[in-house]
Amino acid sequence: MTKRVLIVDDEPDIRELLEITLGRMQLSTETAANIQQAKEKLRQQEFQLCLTDMRLPDGNGLELVEHIQQQYTGLPVAVITAHGSIDTAIESMKAGAFDFLTKPVDLNHLRKLVTTAIQTAQIVQPVTPKTTAIIGQSSIIEELISNIHKLSRSQAPIYISGESGSGKELVARSIHELGPRASKPFIAVNCGAIPRELMESEFFGHKKGSFTGAHQDKIGLFQAAEGGTLFFDEVADLPLDMQVKLLRAIQEKSIRPVGASDEITTDVRILCATHKSLDLEVKEGRFRQDLFYRLNVIQLAVPSLRERREDILLLADYVLQKIAASIGTKKPELTSDAKQKLESYRFPGNVRELENILERAFTLCESNRIDASDLLLNNQNYDLNEKTSGSSLSSLKPIQQNQDVNYPDLCSAFESIDDYLQQVEKIILMNALEKSRWNKTLTAKKLGITFRSLRYRLQKLGLDDE
Repeated sequence: MTKRVLIVDDEPDIRELLEITLGRMQLSTETAANIQQAKEKLRQQEFQLCLTDMRLPDGNGLELVEHIQQQYTGLPVAVITAHGSIDTAIESMKAGAFDFLTKPVDLNHLRKLVTTAIQTAQIVQPVTPKTTAIIGQSSIIEELISNIHKLSRSQAPIYISGESGSGKELVARSIHELGPRASKPFIAVNCGAIPRELMESEFFGHKKGSFTGAHQDKIGLFQAAEGGTLFFDEVADLPLDMQVKLLRAIQEKSIRPVGASDEITTDVRILCATHKSLDLEVKEGRFRQDLFYRLNVIQLAVPSLRERREDILLLADYVLQKIAASIGTKKPELTSDAKQKLESYRFPGNVRELENILERAFTLCESNRIDASDLLLNNQNYDLNEKTSGSSLSSLKPIQQNQDVNYPDLCSAFESIDDYLQQVEKIILMNALEKSRWNKTLTAKKLGITFRSLRYRLQKLGLDDE
């Protein structure tokens, strides 16, 4: 069956150019000069794609985008904007546009966009949606999965926010795997892990001899992800000079390898994430507002494990099953005390911390049963300024900065001052580890102690998971 594309533009030359280009791609086309004609064509025939100019005689192309979203769900619509009108393009994508082109139209970009959009239109939504790798039955997770299914059909950049260890990369990968780019590469890069002097080469590639040590040509991340998805994790860690170059690559959809004289067009979908507040980073001048605006077309929040406590035991069972399968043994069972301990724990490290805790417990447990003592939680990361009964600290909350603390009263909740000080030390170490994303070398540096001292303290307190 021949695929049909609706072209909406009041300029005859543009309509003719688009018709000729799409005709060579073996696509059938229909044209309209304004919004009213476009709506009539949509009523009369079925289309697999709509290309519309933003400036039309009887209104704004945004109106047509919203009309298609409401009346023809599943029909991709791409907008054509004047050169430099990136703000307009972003607004259209927030309204539901699949993607955008700028004038003068680059025919290579056009062909790639059309091919991807047609593939999207051909994705039949199953009665039972394809499953994702995200584990959970809580309402907040069901809503997240629903949003992932919706966003997978768009090409809009998505900013995935959430705490460290909450599963932001898993969400990004799910968006990729459910969309039309699933057969192409998904490449994730941690922006904070690339040395500053190598960033441009890593992102855009380089030519042989372009700098000392460049012994051969190298493709960058954009080229490696061609046709697929590029996921920038911890994007807030990008230095300002690299933010400028990334912004241009995203806006122009082209990159220039280090040492090259010509630009290379690219076709990648951009997803990004960070555990920091990008709004705050922008306000404090550490992140460019124009790049934030370009990346934050759609924001998707990933809940912390504390917000989905009903999923903790389900996740624990999944993790233990995976660990057992990896070494070919029977999955251990959690005792009721262990389950209660997990459900009452705060999990500052989220799902990643749950995995680490269970891997450690898996090694320590006996008789194929994991008891509360095997978890080695010791109730760290809770407020010590709250009266407790016995040695239970399950109801404690994190200590806030500048909080007035009555230390003598606190000690009454413990058997000795040594126990109390040990608990304080645990809180300091765990919080520092979390802020450093469990990088022990960086944690030791921030705390002003040697790496050996940190290892000793972690082992002494039963916090070393290695």
